[in-house]
Amino acid sequence: MTTNQKAIECLENNDYDAALTLFQKALNDSRDVQSLTNLAWIYYHEEDEVEKAIHLAQEAVALKPISHFPYSLLGELLVQTERWEEAALVLSDSIAVEPSKEAYNNLAIAKYHLGELERASALFLKSAGPSDYALYSHVHCLIQLGHTFEAKHKLDAFLESDEDFVGEVHVAELYLELACFTESLHWFKKSWNTYDKSPDWVSRYIYALVQTNAMERADEIAQECIRLKQDDIEEALAEECDEDWTESDQAAYVIRLQNEKQEYEHILEQIASGFVPPFKFKTSLSSKCYLFGCSRHEHPEYKG
Repeated sequence: MTTNQKAIECLENNDYDAALTLFQKALNDSRDVQSLTNLAWIYYHEEDEVEKAIHLAQEAVALKPISHFPYSLLGELLVQTERWEEAALVLSDSIAVEPSKEAYNNLAIAKYHLGELERASALFLKSAGPSDYALYSHVHCLIQLGHTFEAKHKLDAFLESDEDFVGEVHVAELYLELACFTESLHWFKKSWNTYDKSPDWVSRYIYALVQTNAMERADEIAQECIRLKQDDIEEALAEECDEDWTESDQAAYVIRLQNEKQEYEHILEQIASGFVPPFKFKTSLSSKCYLFGCSRHEHPEYKG
C-alpha cells in the first residue's frame, strides 16, 4: 500500500491528523502532481489553510498535469479568494483538459465578477441542471442582459420536485426582478412557513404585495415580523453570558435584531416613498473531491 493510499484510508476513517501526516510524507517523498494536489486539497478542506493550498496547487499546475484535478482545485481556490482573472485563466485550462460542471460554474462566477455577463450566462447554462442554483444564476444574468422573454420562459420551467431545486424564495426573487408580481407572490407565499424570515427577502415580499394593492396582507406580514424580532430580542437578553456567549456578543446580536425590527417598522412607509428593496444576488461556488486515489469516489492515482 502506498503512502497516498494509507493517507486516503485514514481520511476515510476520520483520522484527520494521521491522514495529514501521511499526505505530508507523500509530498516529502516525491514532490509530484499527486502529492501536491492531495495535500493542497487537505489543507483547503480539512485545515482551512487556503493560501498554503493555493501555493501547492500552483506548483502542481506548473507541472502541466494531464488531469483536470489540479486546475479545477486551483481555480476553485482562486474563486474562493476572489482572484477573478487568475481563476478564469486556470479554469479555462481545466476545461481544456477535461470539461466539468464544477469548472464551468466556477468560471462563470469569475466571468460574472469581471463584468462579462454574456460569457457568464453561457457558462452557468453549461453547468446547470433543470432547476438548480446554476440555472438560477443563468436566468439572473439573462435579466441583467435584458433578455427578459427568455428569462421568464426558463423561470416558468423551474420545478419544486427537482432534486436540486434552488428554493422558492430564489424563484420569487427573479420573478420580482421581471416585474411579474403575481408569479412572485405565488412563490413567496410557498416559502412563508418554511424559510427563516430575514429582511432581505421579506421586504421584497412586502413590496410585491404593495404592487398588487394587497395592503392589508403587506401590513400583516410587517407586523408579524416586528413581533418575531421583539421575541428574539427578549430571548437574547434573557440568555446568560459565558465565555462562548459574551456580553459583547449579546450586545452586538441585540443591536442587529433591533435594526432588523426597525426595517420592518418603516418598510411600508419607505415603499410608499418610492423605495425598491434591492435584490441581493450571490454566486455559489461549486466543489467536488479532487483527491487522487480516493476510494470513495473511485478516483485512480495520478499517472503522468
